[in-house]
Amino acid sequence: MNHYGAKDIAASFRTVRNNTLKIAEEIPEDKYSFSPAEGSRTIAQTLIHISNVHKFALAIHRDNVLSTLEGFSFMALMGPMMASEQEPMTKAQIIARLAAAGDEFEGWVKGLSDDFLGQVVSMPPGGSPPSRTRFDMLIAVKEHEMHHRGQLMLVERLLGITPHLTRDMQARMAAMQAAQK
Repeated sequence: MNHYGAKDIAASFRTVRNNTLKIAEEIPEDKYSFSPAEGSRTIAQTLIHISNVHKFALAIHRDNVLSTLEGFSFMALMGPMMASEQEPMTKAQIIARLAAAGDEFEGWVKGLSDDFLGQVVSMPPGGSPPSRTRFDMLIAVKEHEMHHRGQLMLVERLLGITPHLTRDMQARMAAMQAAQK
């Protein structure tokens, strides 16, 4: 039987974070203040948001090891993270923050036990679903990042940048076509 465990979560998260870092590096710093639409995050704010995403998971699975989110003060945790998105940072500071956050999350996750990953956490009343496993909640960190990375890839296109994953795929296709000739 194939089993997807903590080391797999950590490795897949690392792949996602490395791709996010590549995008952060490729976008020129003078474009970090670009917002694709009124009311949406700038590139810098999106990258800072991504650097914060893992903090929720750490707060409830590492720092407090909660079995229920009933009564959990989301705003006490999320408020400062949301405020940090508004703080001015250089491209280098944002990239360093992304790298450090990735290292922190990956390093913690890869040592988790299967028993820990299988534990159930109850959601607040009215939550849907009413409970989730820690495994599912930790995978959600990667999913959340991938959602925002997709936004950044579209923003790259708006800025005239072909995303690196597209360039890599185009190079593989060209190599396959050349090999057929």
